Amino acid sequence: MTDGMTREVRIDFDRLDRIGFTEAVLCQGKTPGQIGAALEQARDRGAAMLLTRLDEPVFRELEPTLRDRIDYDPQSRTGIYGDWAAPAGPPRIAVVTAGTTDLPVAREAVRTLGFYGVAAKAIADVGVAGLWRLLEQKDEICRYPVLIVVAGMDGALFSVLGGLAQSVIIAVPTSTGYGATRGGRTALDSALVSCAPGVVAVNVDNGYGGACAAMRVLRAINTATVETGYDLLDAAD
Repeated sequence: MTDGMTREVRIDFDRLDRIGFTEAVLCQGKTPGQIGAALEQARDRGAAMLLTRLDEPVFRELEPTLRDRIDYDPQSRTGIYGDWAAPAGPPRIAVVTAGTTDLPVAREAVRTLGFYGVAAKAIADVGVAGLWRLLEQKDEICRYPVLIVVAGMDGALFSVLGGLAQSVIIAVPTSTGYGATRGGRTALDSALVSCAPGVVAVNVDNGYGGACAAMRVLRAINTATVETGYDLLDAAD
């Protein structure tokens, strides 16, 4: 790795202590050499690293000594470098998708949670165009204190679940669709103007951000549980 490449890639290793999350490397727009420089810094510190938007051709171009230590998932275009613990305990977060085409973004959320050892339940293809699919699983979905809801097109699922569940609703709009969906902006606007009170939203296709928001919520609940001695998570079941 050259000195120039070192200056181009500077990993924020103190971020975990500050906010509870390590820096994830957004691979989109980066060269294999720049991604490799980030991985070398993680290797030198014995740190694990989450890679997002890692397209498979770029992944294949990484140096074999680095690539072989990456758990790569082509559907979500995520990679996990180094050692990481499998999720433990019962899931407190459900990742719910409107359609099958929303799964790559949902999978990014699940993989992000898994990187931090947080278990999640994935519930797919319950969009409101076939409302019976949602109603079939309504009771299961509403069990979870936090819902990451992933939807494109008109984003109607955000408001529908916001009107059915007491859970925290984190809307993740996707760029699924064409024409007036405007690359996901229509679904984002739907989340922002939702008449269901308390629905919050992250950016288009941002499964990573939705997962981080969900973990912040869980940490706040866990902190309150420790301070009060009252298990808010059990109360939500």
